[in-house]
Amino acid sequence: MSDAIEGIRHARQQRAEADELRRRATDELREQARKAHDEGVSISQIAREADLSRQAVYDLLAALQPS
Repeated sequence: MSDAIEGIRHARQQRAEADELRRRATDELREQARKAHDEGVSISQIAREADLSRQAVYDLLAALQPS
């Protein structure tokens, strides 16, 4: 197998692992943001602490709401 193909396979695996880590981190952030919001923490403060825009926090929290 060529070194380039092996490199591509390795990069593909790293990317898959990074995608999974990002998904888990987003789930954790969503859970903690929901908890903070339920405790009365303002969206603005959650946004500052998470380094997100307020709209991103609203979007994050909305992902938990049933349709």
